[in-house]
Order: sequence, then structure tokens, then C-alpha cells
Amino acid sequence: METAEFDTDLSLFKYDNLEQLPPAYRELGDDERTERIEAALETLGDDVVILGHNYQRREIVEHADFVGDSYQLSKEAAAADADYVVFGGVTFMAESADIITDDSQSVILPSMEASCPMAGMAEALQVDAAWAELTAETDEDIIPVTYMNSYADLKAFCAEQGGLVCTSSNAHEAFEYALERGDKVLFLPDKHLGENTAHRLGMEEEIVDWDPWDPEGTTAAEAVENDVILWEGYCQVHERFRESHVEGIREEHPEANVIVHPECRREVVEAADVSGSTATICEKVAEAEPSETWAIGTEIHLTHHLQRWHPEVNVVPLCGDACMDCNAMRQIDPNYLTWVLEELVEGRERNVIEVAPEEKELAQVALDRMLEI
Repeated sequence: METAEFDTDLSLFKYDNLEQLPPAYRELGDDERTERIEAALETLGDDVVILGHNYQRREIVEHADFVGDSYQLSKEAAAADADYVVFGGVTFMAESADIITDDSQSVILPSMEASCPMAGMAEALQVDAAWAELTAETDEDIIPVTYMNSYADLKAFCAEQGGLVCTSSNAHEAFEYALERGDKVLFLPDKHLGENTAHRLGMEEEIVDWDPWDPEGTTAAEAVENDVILWEGYCQVHERFRESHVEGIREEHPEANVIVHPECRREVVEAADVSGSTATICEKVAEAEPSETWAIGTEIHLTHHLQRWHPEVNVVPLCGDACMDCNAMRQIDPNYLTWVLEELVEGRERNVIEVAPEEKELAQVALDRMLEI
């Protein structure tokens, strides 16, 4: 499956409020933009809360009320007494916020082009067709588990089939939940997180990668011979890391602690000292002794944030200049933030994310099952 196939995410078109940045906002300078954002925020006051994902650029997170992981941010929004939630993230994150916030709160995504390519690799219509093929090949129960980095319709699909949602921190518990209730796990959409989780549980001999559209790949009949079926999906940023990057950083910084996200390839996780979510990465650096070196294997903006937040720690990117930013996150340009905030001041809501009621109800079931564990 080539990454380029997913540069345009067709799932965006389920929203009928696609709006582009007006020309008047496209050439704003840094100082003017900052002044106008701050003026809008002062006018809106407690009516708005801004969420900034860890992977966002500095010009977004410096205006955020909360910075963190996607689901953590959604919980902060639900707890906030704000009419408007402006999410500096990507579409699936804004959907999650809409699912768990009050119906009176509007969730706004500054740019509707901010769509996670990995989430687009497993959309519910695709999965539904593949699911029929897979379940036709076995009488055993397959429980689907979807990573938080997926669209609401896939979360709803998993709930319908007895499955649940997981984060990178609790994926192993989600696997255990599924295997207590069924015979096999179908994990979507990130095969690397799935493989790393299976290894953590000692199930490395029971894994198969499955791409239902690869005519030369594993068939559905072959896939169900295994207990852990991994959907063919991945994060473009984290798949870029290689074991050679770890080797190179150890040569350059022999004393370095290497920490990588579990969306990285299995061999990269094995070569690292620690693997964990963005929250874990932040915690490890925050707890580090002064002058320690930590090499970070995740999206480059988080590495830059950690360098600013903890100047006493030597924080370095694992792959140096080759490290990538997230193209989807990049779509949340600060000019878009200026626009949606000034529109709110004028009483106009732009780029509102609304999950359909039935879909929202089922997706909430999948989230509730995660919370049970």
C-alpha cells in the first residue's frame, strides 16, 4: 500500500461545510496575526477553549489553553465550560472531542484539510467489506480493536462488532479485553502499534499483516489462521524511523537515552531504550536529570517543544535533519486560527465538526469499553 494513495482523504467530504481560508487572511505577518489572535481571545473570554496537539507548531501551541495527546485534549474540552472548542489537531481528534463534549459545545477544526493519512487507510466502508470477507472464512469470533487515530465511523463499526477503541498506552489492555471475549483480534489501522502490542503480550508467533486489496498478499482464509490480524496501515511520520537512526544516534551520543513512539517499526522499538506515547515521552524528558541526553523518535514539533520546555536536558531528534513533521497537522496554519477566532467574535461558526447522532452513540460505546479497562 503506497503512502501516496492517501494524500487526499475522501472521508472529509462527509462534511458539508468545507471552507477555504479567505484571501484577506493568507498574507498575515507574524506580529499582526498574534495581535489579532490575542484580541479575539480577549473578546471571547471563557466562551472558547483552544486545544493544541503535541505535534502542532509553536505558533499554535503558544495560544493553546491545553497541550497534549488527542484523547487527553478531548477530555479537557469536555471538562471546560466553553461554548466553542477550537481543536489544533486533525479531523479524527475533533470528532473524538465532539463525541465526548456536551451537545451545547461546538467543536471547530481551523482547517478541514487537516486529515490524518493513517486514519484514511481504514475507513468504515473499506473495513465493512473486508470484515465480511474475513468472517466468512471462520466460525471463531473476531473482535475488532481500533486505535484512537481513526474516524468516528470506524469506532462505531468496532462497537457494533463487540470491539473497542484503544490508545497507544492501553493497547495491550484492549487486546486482552478482546481476547477474553473472542478468539482473534483484528487491529486497525496501525500495523506497527499492533505488532508492538502483540510482542508485549508474547504473541509474536500469532501475528499476520493483512491487506485485503493485495492480490498477491495474505488471503482472508490465511489471515484467520492467526490470532492477531493487523490491518495494513501506518503513520507516515513514525514509519520513517529506521534502526540505523538508533545506531547513528548511539555513535554520536553514546550516553543517549533513546525513546520512540510505538507507532514505529518493530525493529526500531527493539533498538530503543524506551517506547511510549507522546505523554510518556514528555514525562520521561520532564523527569530527566540535567545534562542527560534524550533522543526522541516521534514527530519533530514535539522534539522542538521539549527542547524549549526543558533547556536543561539535551533533547535531540532521533533522525536529525531527516525527521519529518506531520503533513496533516501542518494544515492548521495560524492564519486559519486567526480566521476562525475572528469569525466567532462576529457570531459565525466555521468548520464545525459534527458526528452523526447514531455514529456518535456507537463510537461512545467503543470509548466506554476502553474506559472499562
